[in-house]
Amino acid sequence: MDDGSDGSPVTDGDVPELTVSADRSRGILTPSDREFLLGRKTDYTEHSRKQKRNRIRQRVRNAILDFTILFDYLEERDRELVFNPDAEHREEYTRGITNMLAFLHLGTMGYYTPFKHMLAQGVNRAEQELAGSDYRMVSVEFNVDPVGNIDVDAVLEKLEAERFDEITDEELRAFVRLLTETDLVSTDEMRPAMKAHMSTFVERLEASDRARETAVQELRDR
Repeated sequence: MDDGSDGSPVTDGDVPELTVSADRSRGILTPSDREFLLGRKTDYTEHSRKQKRNRIRQRVRNAILDFTILFDYLEERDRELVFNPDAEHREEYTRGITNMLAFLHLGTMGYYTPFKHMLAQGVNRAEQELAGSDYRMVSVEFNVDPVGNIDVDAVLEKLEAERFDEITDEELRAFVRLLTETDLVSTDEMRPAMKAHMSTFVERLEASDRARETAVQELRDR
C-alpha cells in the first residue's frame, strides 16, 4: 500500500474529504505529518525524512498509551460526543474506526499477545464499565477464516428453495462478492426494488419478533 511517504502523492479521491483536509486540526498526526504521509510535502532530505518517520512512530506509540487514560478518565459525556459526529461526516468517521481496527490488527501481527485476546479483554472491560460491575463477563469470539471456493449451484439451490438458514456466512460473503464482480447484477437497478420491498421486509421481521415475545410470555405464564 502506497503511503505517500516515498514522495509519491496519494490521490485525494481515494480518501474521504475531511480525512485529508489541510484545515483539520491535529490528532495523533500533526497537519505536517499528514502532508508528509500524503506526499503533499516532498522537500525533505533523507535525514529529515527519517526524523519525521521516527516522530510519527513515537506519536502513535504515545497515542496507544493515552487510550488507557481516555478509557479510565474521560467523562462519559465527552466520550459520547466523540462518537456522535455530524451526519455529513458520519461515513468518514465510520471508515476511520474501521481503519483503526485494521491498523491494530495488522500492527499486532506477531505481537506477544494475540490480537483476539486483546480484543476479547477490551470488549469485556467495556461491558464491565457499562454494567458498573466486575461480575459482568461476556464471551467474545473472533476468528479469521479465509473465504475459499463455494459451490455456486448449491447456494443457488438454497436460495431458490428459500432455505436461507442453510447459507453459511462464507457462502454469503463469497456469493455477494461474485455478484458485484459480474455484470449480471446492477446495483442501480437493484436499489429501487430493494428499497420498495424493505418496508414489507421490516414489517415481517417485526411481526416475527412480536410472535416470539408472545410465545415466550405464554411459556412463562404456564
